[in-house]
Amino acid sequence: MNGPHDLGGQMGFGAINPEGESAPVFHAGWEARALALTLCVGALGRWTLDESRHARESLPPAVYYGASYYEIWIRGLEALLVKHGLISAEEMATGQVAEAAAHPRRLPADAVAPALARGGPTDRPLQTAPRFQPGDKVRAKVIHKRGHTRLPRYVRGAVGMIEADHGGHVFPDTNAHGQGEAPQRLYTVVFDGRALWGDDAEPGLHISVDAWESYLEPA
Repeated sequence: MNGPHDLGGQMGFGAINPEGESAPVFHAGWEARALALTLCVGALGRWTLDESRHARESLPPAVYYGASYYEIWIRGLEALLVKHGLISAEEMATGQVAEAAAHPRRLPADAVAPALARGGPTDRPLQTAPRFQPGDKVRAKVIHKRGHTRLPRYVRGAVGMIEADHGGHVFPDTNAHGQGEAPQRLYTVVFDGRALWGDDAEPGLHISVDAWESYLEPA
C-alpha cells in the first residue's frame, strides 16, 4: 500500500530535526494516555500489531500529514474500535459511551509497564532453507499492493546486497488482514544511495532495509 506514511526519499517535507537524548518522552500528558489506551485496548486481542499499524497508515493523507504522532495513533485506534464493534459510530460521534461490563481481558493501568517490558516477539521457526545468503545481490520487487506491506516504496526495483539473515518472523502483509502469521525469512538488505537516487545521492550513503523473503528476487 502506497500510503501517506511511506515518505522515505520524498522531497518537499522539510528536514528531519531530531530532538536529541534530552527530549521528553511525551510532550503532553495526553500523549502518555494515548499510548496507554492503545496498549490497553490492544490487549483485548481483537486485532494484531500489524492491523493496528495498518489502521494508522490507512488514514487519508490530509489527516495523516496534519496530525501529530500520537494523534495518528488515536485516530487509528478510533477506526479499529468501530471496525471491531467495541464502540458504535454513534458513540464515537457523540463522545457518549454506553454502559458495558468490563472486558475480561482488559489491561489495567498498572499492567501497562510490565506489558511494555515483555514486548511482543515476532520470531517464528521455519522449516525451509534460506533462499539468499549474506553477500548475495537481490532486487526489491516492484509491488503496489492494495493491502499492507512493509517494503518501502523508494527501494522497489533497486538492487542491493543481503547483509544479514534474521530467521523467520511474522509476515505483516497477511497478519494485518486476519490471514494468519504466515512466517517468512527476514533479511537486512543494504542499498547504495546511488542505486536509489542516482548521482544526486549523498556521497557514501548506504540504506539498510529489513525485507521479507517474498519482497526479494535474485539480481
